[in-house]
Amino acid sequence: MTHVHEEPAEALTRNQGLVLGTLTGADAPLSAYDILDRLRDDGLRAPLQVYRALDKLVERGLAHRLESLNAFVACADAHCHRAGGIIAFAICEKCGRVDEFADDTVRERLVGWAGENGFKPSRTTIELRGTCKECLAQAA
Repeated sequence: MTHVHEEPAEALTRNQGLVLGTLTGADAPLSAYDILDRLRDDGLRAPLQVYRALDKLVERGLAHRLESLNAFVACADAHCHRAGGIIAFAICEKCGRVDEFADDTVRERLVGWAGENGFKPSRTTIELRGTCKECLAQAA
């Protein structure tokens, strides 16, 4: 899940940079408490410090909250949602791998439905849970 964003590092606060770095280096989604545990040696002591940083990172599109796991991941593709894309996540229930993707057809259908029904969404989260191809291959 390692990736690079256009946002200049100096635009982040120290805590935001530490939290983003932890998410970027993680192999799986992390809860706020997991992040706090990893950053105690860097001076973060309170959950509120992590939650504030996460809120800003999510607001800026640099991280995402996985609702079903109550955990966070670094954004894998800053371009897709900054341009109004709808993001989906495929979450492997065996190994914890999370793949982020966007699909124009899904976006068009959701936007179309919302328009037809006079609904103004404030947030869209699509999470597919199942087994990734690597875990399926190992099970075969």
